[in-house]
Amino acid sequence: MPIDEGAPFLPVRIAVLTISDSRTVADDRSGDTLVARLEAAGHILAERAIIRDEIDLIVARLHAWVEDEQVDCIITTGGTGVTGRDVTPEALERLGGKTIPGFGELFRWLSYQSIGTSTIQSRAAATVVRGTYIFALPGSTGAVKDGWDGILASQLDSRHRPCNFVELMPRLTER
Repeated sequence: MPIDEGAPFLPVRIAVLTISDSRTVADDRSGDTLVARLEAAGHILAERAIIRDEIDLIVARLHAWVEDEQVDCIITTGGTGVTGRDVTPEALERLGGKTIPGFGELFRWLSYQSIGTSTIQSRAAATVVRGTYIFALPGSTGAVKDGWDGILASQLDSRHRPCNFVELMPRLTER
């Protein structure tokens, strides 16, 4: 994908949320992978947290970050599967934003290249809530790499052409 080297790079302030009943700061490899990639790309880690797979906790954390002017974008990892405890997509629905269906579709297409038909178990999703992008990735490091390297690295780069999510940020709340 083409990068316009003449255009300025605009760093995005990104909050990272790991959703897991079992991970801690010491063993959150998917969160670590995501933070390393976003910082290497020149973006700013606005905040990072780990919370349990509980819909009310997820919604509360996402609402707080959506209201925080220091957060432009939120990327979650975990809770996108099909088991009873996987409730991240339901939490996104409760936020009442504007869904970005192509994100999940493209994620599963990219993931298919790595894990084949097992990608059908992913409910990766994205939405815009009151001017803040929220991207929900599965909890594996492979999924984080697929999502960041294959989609978010370019779409969160203000120099990416023909278009990118960053250039739309000033218009996300217009009526």
